[in-house]
Order: sequence, then C-alpha cells, then structure tokens
Amino acid sequence: MLLKINGKEKNIYSSDNLADLLLELEIVSPHCAIALNQEVIPNSKLKQTKVHNGDNIEIVHAVGGGL
Repeated sequence: MLLKINGKEKNIYSSDNLADLLLELEIVSPHCAIALNQEVIPNSKLKQTKVHNGDNIEIVHAVGGGL
C-alpha cells in the first residue's frame, strides 16, 4: 500500500491500522501526534483507525528540552 507520510510517498507492507503503522515505522515515542487526511486521531483510537492506499499521514514528535 502506498501512503504519503510527512509529505513523502512510502510503501507500507504489513500495517492495516495506525498503531501497526507506527510499529512498522519503528516509532515508539509515546509523545507523538498523528493526523490522517488532515484529521487528528487520538492515541486511544490508533488501533481502531484503518489506513488505506493513498492516505495522507502526518506524524509529529514532541521533543523536550530547555535550559
């Protein structure tokens, strides 16, 4: 399946929902936000939210820091 992830086309082989997609992409950060076709998906619904060929997905990681 071909998805657009953060503006880049990527072939995905084994994921059928957003939780599986994060695992396939090796993203383990608990502090990330995901938008599917411009709709933010709550973390509690990642396993239930299916991905389909041609979907546009944005993944944003929170990064801590400071002085």
